Parts: sequence; structure tokens; C-alpha cells
Amino acid sequence: MRQAAEDIVLDIRGQICPACLMITLRELNSNKEKLKNEKARLVVKTDHRDATRTIPSAAFAMGYRVSVLQRDKYYEIAMEYEK
Repeated sequence: MRQAAEDIVLDIRGQICPACLMITLRELNSNKEKLKNEKARLVVKTDHRDATRTIPSAAFAMGYRVSVLQRDKYYEIAMEYEK
């Protein structure tokens, strides 16, 4: 993934699914224009392992490229709009 102009960081550590997915979808929708114009990417920090499956699956279905990185004590899910 290339670096977008801005990272919108959503730290949802401590949340569990389905809240992780719902919060992320709300953030994707509220920043839709920035994301679609490639001015930003959404970076979600989560410590809930199930979210590393549910969030990427939903974001991919919405047209986003997704990468998941495992950090020391959490996961980082980055989403950018796919043209």
C-alpha cells in the first residue's frame, strides 16, 4: 500500500465484535469522500483477533484494499479505496 496524504487512525482496542465492525463501518462511511479521493486511508488499531477477519472482509466488499499487520500487542488494519 502506498502512503495516503492522511492517516485517519481509529483506536478501538478493548472493543469486541460486532462493535469493532460497526464502529469501523461508521468511520468508513463518514470519511467516504476523503477515502474515495485518495486523500486518506483508515487505519484501525484493534486487539480483538476476530476483527482481523470481519473488518477486512467487509471493507473489501465495499471496494477497499486492506492490509493487516500484527504489532506487539494489537493488530493494525489499513484500508484504502481501490479504484
